[in-house]
Amino acid sequence: QVQLVESGGGLVQVGGSLNLSCAASGRTSFDIDMGWFRQHPGKEREIVAAITWSGYRTDYVDSVRGRFTISRDNTKNAMYLQMNNLKPEDTAVYYCVADNNYDDFFSPNGGVDYWGQGTQVTVSS
Repeated sequence: QVQLVESGGGLVQVGGSLNLSCAASGRTSFDIDMGWFRQHPGKEREIVAAITWSGYRTDYVDSVRGRFTISRDNTKNAMYLQMNNLKPEDTAVYYCVADNNYDDFFSPNGGVDYWGQGTQVTVSS
């Protein structure tokens, strides 16, 4: 079993930055793929960024590419999302996710194995 806990959300002005953290625990967390989803009222849940367990591959939704950076430190069982140049449309609850199949992050039915409780990010204009 894997447990995920997010932190680092908050209220920022347009153009500001935040760094989200995810602490993972459990026997399988060391070699599992991870990522970040977000959901805003009135919008469908979407994958924001994902990273393989080794860090070899990363993927970003088009709207955040060049502004957000996903990373992980497996020695600490931690994952991060550095968010720069934030925009109002980035406002959402951000969820840390983990799965043993990288492709599950991009499936429309949301077949993801593990979810955190979420952290709120609000960008004001």
